Amino acid sequence: MAPRTQPRWNRVVLKLSGEALAEKTGFGLDNDVLEQLANELKGVRDEFGVDIAVVVGGGNFWRGAKGSGRGMDQAQADYMGMIATVMNGLALQDALERVGQYSRVMTAVEMPKVAEPYIRRRCERHLEKGRIVILAGGTGNPFFTTDTAAALRAAEIDAKAILKGTHSGVDGIYTADPKLDKTATRYKHLTHLEVINKGLRVMDSTAITFCMDNKLPIVVFNLLQKGNLRAILQGDEIGTLVA
Repeated sequence: MAPRTQPRWNRVVLKLSGEALAEKTGFGLDNDVLEQLANELKGVRDEFGVDIAVVVGGGNFWRGAKGSGRGMDQAQADYMGMIATVMNGLALQDALERVGQYSRVMTAVEMPKVAEPYIRRRCERHLEKGRIVILAGGTGNPFFTTDTAAALRAAEIDAKAILKGTHSGVDGIYTADPKLDKTATRYKHLTHLEVINKGLRVMDSTAITFCMDNKLPIVVFNLLQKGNLRAILQGDEIGTLVA
């Protein structure tokens, strides 16, 4: 289907935390969230013709930091986290294909029985064919977060923006935690350097610095608010823009 509307960006990376896909307990998978997300992704793909790659976290199953905090070897804990991201990637792929959207899971940690290895040119080819590509396994290296993986992959595939979806009801970057401080106000726009200097915990500092060096804008928004993804691609002022 030809796009009816010109998108704000023609290729984006959507960064999802594992917790965004979790049940209310913070663990496992919420089928309603997966279905909503799949429908929204298919909707914007059909309407705008935008190329979409999704980088998923694995915190709903395992966090490497938690394991290392209890004495586990850091690299071992991080590899376990990478496997968790593949589980989420497969779940999202299933949800997408149930609503009729072709997709591929590519992982930096090779698992040929369940997913394709991440190869940049192959990923770009999938996007050109209208498939949504789910990028799992982080960077394939311990000590790096999935935030950094999202920034790296965005640069590699020449994405024009990173859309970082939050899941806690917070609709952008605030001067303080709005759940604890009722006087906190939302920033509409920040530079990458302001995020670093103010110590705002949007993405880890490695990812923010990488995005700054590569001139990659980031939109932080409430992923679970229906219609937000479409509104961003339409050009509406949603969440906080870091650029």
